[in-house]
Amino acid sequence: MKQLNSKSDLETKDYCHYFRGYSLKKKELYKQAIVEFSLVNKSFQYYYLVDNNIGHLFLLKKEIKKAIVYFLKAENEILNRKDENEIADLYTNIGICYLHLNQFAKAESYFKKDLLLNSKRATKNVIRSNINLAGLYYQQYKDSQAIYYFRKAYTLSKSINDFNLKQTTAFNMAVVEENRGDFKKSLKYRKESEQWQDSLNNQNKIWAVADFEKKFAVAQKQKQIKVLEVQNKLKNAERNAFFFAAIGLLLILTAGVYVYAQKVKNAKIILLQKNKLDELNATKDQLFSIVSHDLRSSVNALKTSNAKLSATLETKNYDELHQLIIQNSSIANGAYSLLDNLLHWAMLQTKQLYFHKESVHLYSIVQQIEYNYKPLLLDKTLTFENSVSKNIFIFVDLDSLKIVLRNLLDNAIKFSNENGKISFYTEDTNTDFCKLIIEDSGIGMKENTIKELLSEGELLAKKDNSEIIGTGLGLQLCKQMIKKNSGTLAIESELNKGTKMILAFPKTIA
Repeated sequence: MKQLNSKSDLETKDYCHYFRGYSLKKKELYKQAIVEFSLVNKSFQYYYLVDNNIGHLFLLKKEIKKAIVYFLKAENEILNRKDENEIADLYTNIGICYLHLNQFAKAESYFKKDLLLNSKRATKNVIRSNINLAGLYYQQYKDSQAIYYFRKAYTLSKSINDFNLKQTTAFNMAVVEENRGDFKKSLKYRKESEQWQDSLNNQNKIWAVADFEKKFAVAQKQKQIKVLEVQNKLKNAERNAFFFAAIGLLLILTAGVYVYAQKVKNAKIILLQKNKLDELNATKDQLFSIVSHDLRSSVNALKTSNAKLSATLETKNYDELHQLIIQNSSIANGAYSLLDNLLHWAMLQTKQLYFHKESVHLYSIVQQIEYNYKPLLLDKTLTFENSVSKNIFIFVDLDSLKIVLRNLLDNAIKFSNENGKISFYTEDTNTDFCKLIIEDSGIGMKENTIKELLSEGELLAKKDNSEIIGTGLGLQLCKQMIKKNSGTLAIESELNKGTKMILAFPKTIA
């Protein structure tokens, strides 16, 4: 019932209904058994057994016609299964049904099938088959045939140990001889029948005594089991006490190890944070030192140039005056560029710089940068070439892109010789990225210098064979802003042959 009330599958429920029906049948609750068997689905693979059991139930209830219907339903499947015991039981039951209905020919047919099915060895089934046939003939007053099968059943019963069958066959022979008028033989068979009956009663008494002894032994065993259970409970209590004590100690040990591990972990984190902080402080100190040095140099140069400018005004040397004004302008632009980079770098580090990506026409931006740096280009008589494709749109933050391009162009001008050339051009790579190249014909750099510039945290860079020293802050700022825009930076350069700054930015998706 528990299984039936659970969410089990249909096949499992069919098995449960079948076993419940069979159990109710054994308890002689025939009506309930029939109801339970009827709940089994016809798709059940052993449904023929359901029909066979229902037929037997109707036979026990003396509802013979209903019993025959169900036995015949089961007949074909039972024959296909070729289980001789099942077939023999079926033939016996059908034969008994026809015998009750006085349909002797059909009953005889099934009884003979049953008898032929069984082997010639003396078995209970063979003896019962002979008794059934004998009873069939006896009921039709065919005494000679009946006596033959009664005698055969009696003879076969000699070689088995079933007292009940021995008593039945002896009693049948007593009745047969009495009807034939041979009272002497009848008395002999009747005495034998009574002896077997006494043996059966004695056997039942022996079984009853054995059953009592068995129950007594079971009771003694149960007492022993209860004593053992009490002992086991005490042992379990002791074992549980030791177990929980061990668990408690293990938990305390685990907690201690965990606390120690956390302390070690926290110490490592603190050490890493300290090292990172020391590194940042060192970078900050280096940055302040370099920036203050550069600003001091710029201001000092401006101060010296202004003194020269004042002296030149007195002499009214206008050519030299013109050169000094240009020099002052260049120094002021350099100082402004340094301060602008410093401001943007600080905002980037403190995450105050706002990025808004949009579709940008690259050619137009390069044109704007060229216009802003026209005076510096003319001052060094540098040729500027904008060969960027007019059909390219990139998806970036406009302000950060301008900062990157201004810094790279400023470096190209700074490290280019007079009468040199600076080119901005693109290469089509048939990918989702646009490659922008800024090429100059300047002093170039070594491979080691390129590695230093591309490595993280390098703030100082010096071009060999030149007195020009930069903080490297502008390039660090460029690298971070390029990364923010999902771009990449590469450098190709040779000494005295110029430099290529190769940028890659994502194209605008149409």
